Amino acid sequence: MALHLIKLCVGCDSVKDLEDWIREKLTARKRRGLSGEHMHRTRMVPKRADELRDGGSLYWVIRGEIMCRQRIRDVRPFVDKEGVGRCHLVLEPTLVLVEPRPWRAFQGWRYLATKDAPGDLDRVAPGAKRMPEALRRELRELGLL
Repeated sequence: MALHLIKLCVGCDSVKDLEDWIREKLTARKRRGLSGEHMHRTRMVPKRADELRDGGSLYWVIRGEIMCRQRIRDVRPFVDKEGVGRCHLVLEPTLVLVEPRPWRAFQGWRYLATKDAPGDLDRVAPGAKRMPEALRRELRELGLL
């Protein structure tokens, strides 16, 4: 059964900011002649990597709410130049909007069970992904989304 991760998206104020950041990273990798994989580096290596590879996603918290997810393709531990164990999460570059859900700040990442993960926005509110993010946020605050 799939297991997910949840992480704060530090430095992004919107899903669009995250999409732009992903695009920039992929363009930079291409310019340097590296693979077209989108990777996110973490400090800790998940001990439950096999469960993450089995259909898991990385859920992003933006401005205090879970807003989107990226499918996890692989978990690749490595050792950095200082000899510290780290990890690359290889992710689908495409973001999937999810039902917004408040989430308090925390450091690093946490596991997120499938039963606790928000549903994809297309399934819970068909058509909502075409709305501007600010409008979705406002509707969420009013309890209408």
